[in-house]
Amino acid sequence: MIDVINLKKSYGKLDVLKGITTTIHEGEKVAIIGPSGSGKSTFLRCLNCMEDPTSGSIVFEGVDIADMKVDINIHRRHMGMVFQQFNLFNNKNVIENVMLAPVTIEIHDLRMKKLKNFFIKIGNAFVKNKKALYEINTTPAKIKADAKENALRLLKRIGLEDKANVYPSTLSGGQKQRIAIIRALAMNPKVMLFDEPTSALDPEMVGEVLDLIKQLADEGMTMVIVTHEMGFAREVATRVLFMDEGIILEENTPKEIFQNPQKPRTKEFLSKVL
Repeated sequence: MIDVINLKKSYGKLDVLKGITTTIHEGEKVAIIGPSGSGKSTFLRCLNCMEDPTSGSIVFEGVDIADMKVDINIHRRHMGMVFQQFNLFNNKNVIENVMLAPVTIEIHDLRMKKLKNFFIKIGNAFVKNKKALYEINTTPAKIKADAKENALRLLKRIGLEDKANVYPSTLSGGQKQRIAIIRALAMNPKVMLFDEPTSALDPEMVGEVLDLIKQLADEGMTMVIVTHEMGFAREVATRVLFMDEGIILEENTPKEIFQNPQKPRTKEFLSKVL
């Protein structure tokens, strides 16, 4: 699904990623672990080009999205992203947060489709294509109604349908993060990227967020998760990447990484966090 080839990222003279090469297969749950400052979050943000790579390739479903000529926004639609700090819009209520991206994108696509139908030809075909303009069944009102129905379904899934009309400032951290996750799911992504999704939560709220991620994993969602939750990585991941100083130093199954690490640096790190 995603082929990463010799990915590098530098900020001035600081080399954060020093040549990452790996493949994320459809249905995999890849956990990325390692010390702070090892490049984990930068790597994750490069996967959907929130950070532009300095060099290398990120091939997502056959397209190198690191190529500056590619319209990255089209491909980001298929890559859900969940951040440490939730990033909900505080001036919108919960259901508006969940609906925002699908409504905005689908209305934009509808307008582009209408314009294409209207201007596709000139001359004798003009009247025919003008008729086609009005043969498009979808309307902005229908898009919003469908998005609202889907948002309510997702909120019900996480037991927060009663919070649909409240604002994020009234929610707990765990509630905010679960809503951030279903906001990403509202786009029907093919892969989910999680950047330390529990690091900003109080300990008692971590479990409810991890339970939701586990549900998604059980349903077959492809995931890449930067995490400090070693127990979660051991239980949910199909593969674990250990990063240090901008490279993948070791990767293996959770059982092998946690019970039989090969690299001295991996052993040292795990001895401190387990």
